[in-house]
Amino acid sequence: MASARRRVAAASTVLSAATLLSLTPSPASAHGSVFDPVSRVSACYAEGPETPKSAVCKDLIADSGTQPLYDWNEVNIANAAGRHQEIIPDGRLCSANREKYRALDWARTDWPTTTVTAGSYDFNVRITAPHLGTMTMYITKEGFDPTKPLKWSDLDPTPVGTHPTKRSTDNGYYRFSGNLPARTGRHIIYKVWQRHDSPEAFYGCSDVVFGSAGAAEAEAPTETEIKEGAAHSTVSHHGHGGDEHNPTMAATTAQSTTSLPSANVAWAASAGLFAVSALFFGLARRRAGRQAG
Repeated sequence: MASARRRVAAASTVLSAATLLSLTPSPASAHGSVFDPVSRVSACYAEGPETPKSAVCKDLIADSGTQPLYDWNEVNIANAAGRHQEIIPDGRLCSANREKYRALDWARTDWPTTTVTAGSYDFNVRITAPHLGTMTMYITKEGFDPTKPLKWSDLDPTPVGTHPTKRSTDNGYYRFSGNLPARTGRHIIYKVWQRHDSPEAFYGCSDVVFGSAGAAEAEAPTETEIKEGAAHSTVSHHGHGGDEHNPTMAATTAQSTTSLPSANVAWAASAGLFAVSALFFGLARRRAGRQAG
């Protein structure tokens, strides 16, 4: 009898450990924004959430408040899983269909721009939490009308840059080279960063101009500005962050917080439960055997 009690106690310990492991959030998630060419959210954050300079950034704050700018490194969908065109409708690409970032979808010609030329281009993406994945850059087709909301069909299907992202960065940046095709006037470079260790993906729009369009030159946030604004950020790096008001995000919040390493956590929890089941099954068989005898 004492032996049976010890087995039950051991089983309870294993079960508790497995349950605790399965509920413990992992300490990482991927976040970042393009600093070259400067993304819309990064450009407005660099101007200062409390002291914006350009008309479009002032209007963004008047419409959506300062929080989207303090959360410059989170324009994401937690459960994208490569279904980008399926879950992001036309006209909502820059916000990733997140209501929080809706102003980023405005089809305006006064977004600060980065001046570029055709040929080789060095992309710089500021990362606050690196992860395994693929970052892909697209550019709008020649003839793109910046006064109309960005649609998927506006993007040239041939990427202008692709980068396999790692769990490490170059002093906080992913740096990689691409190639820009010949274009004229104002265009948008669109980033899709799909994680491989999670269904989460990140998105972003960078306004660029080939030649001169008379727009203000975009500036990226400095490290000092990033540090000074960190206290105001609501972005979580222990999961996916996310907008609780977005049904897509809310539906996956619970499972997202244990995404890394999800396979190891699930395996450990399953192994623990299997051990418990096996132990109790063995006890039941022994009792049945004694009763039959």
